[in-house]
Amino acid sequence: MKRILSITAVLLFAVALGACSSAKAPAEQAIKAAEEALNASKAEAMKYVPDQVKSVEDALKAAKDTFAKGDYAGATTAATGVAAKAKDLAAAAAAKKAELTKDWEELSAGMPKTIADIQSRIDTLSKSKKLPKGLDKATLESAKTGLAEIGTSWDEAMKAFKEGSLADALTKGKAAQEKATGIMSTLGMQAEQAAKS
Repeated sequence: MKRILSITAVLLFAVALGACSSAKAPAEQAIKAAEEALNASKAEAMKYVPDQVKSVEDALKAAKDTFAKGDYAGATTAATGVAAKAKDLAAAAAAKKAELTKDWEELSAGMPKTIADIQSRIDTLSKSKKLPKGLDKATLESAKTGLAEIGTSWDEAMKAFKEGSLADALTKGKAAQEKATGIMSTLGMQAEQAAKS
């Protein structure tokens, strides 16, 4: 009787061990697939949706922790979800890139003309014998200095764009645009007129 019980216990242990090892391999494969999916889209996604990348990385870590605790079924489920989220990263990055590219195109279409319009206004005012009411030589000199700063900022924005850093390019470009709008106002120019003329 003891022999039968011991054989039964050994068989049950072997079946349990087999069940664990049969669930372990799919869990390992699911985690590997999730890592590969994340690595495939991570570089591009970090440029445009870094918060989402962090979220997927955290989910992958949780799946690995579940695996380490021996919950292979749970790890497989978690890793499968991570793989799906990692694939969504590529789409999210592409959408964000398209949005930033559109914003950049709109900004870059108008800025060179805005800069030229400000320069033209400064040149005209510099040659004028009498400045318009509310404008003095100090203000005009300040506008000249500001225009030089805008030019530098815009060059940096263009450089960032050429290097593929759209978000940085937009930040610098919008800062230049805001400064340009301020100078135009100081010089008595209408931003809408300058954009249309």
